Amino acid sequence: MFTSDAVTQGIRVKVVSRYDPSRSNPNQNQWFFLYTITISNEGSMTTQLISRHWIITNANGKVEEVKGPGVVGEQPILAPGQSFEYTSGCPLPTSFGTMHGTYQMVTAKGEQFDATIAPFTLSEPHALH
Repeated sequence: MFTSDAVTQGIRVKVVSRYDPSRSNPNQNQWFFLYTITISNEGSMTTQLISRHWIITNANGKVEEVKGPGVVGEQPILAPGQSFEYTSGCPLPTSFGTMHGTYQMVTAKGEQFDATIAPFTLSEPHALH
């Protein structure tokens, strides 16, 4: 299990990632990883998550960018003290990789900013690097 934690303008993004052997097939170069993200509003202003931007790098150095609205079909609104948690997944053609990115946020006053998603590792438990 791997973790990351970052705070941007009062928005904390915590990530826990893990390997999912039930959805992986290493003999066919298919590894699947799950990550659970908790987004917490530790600031003083209601803030909404509008979109996401991921940068995924596999063990061969191939970089893939993923952009889209919201997360898991939602654009959560977080009042101060509230959190939103979701789990998603990432397939890779290698047993090791990393992910990081940003969530595009907007405050109740219409101010936009990017909340940092600190880099975290995607790794099969016994992968050697």
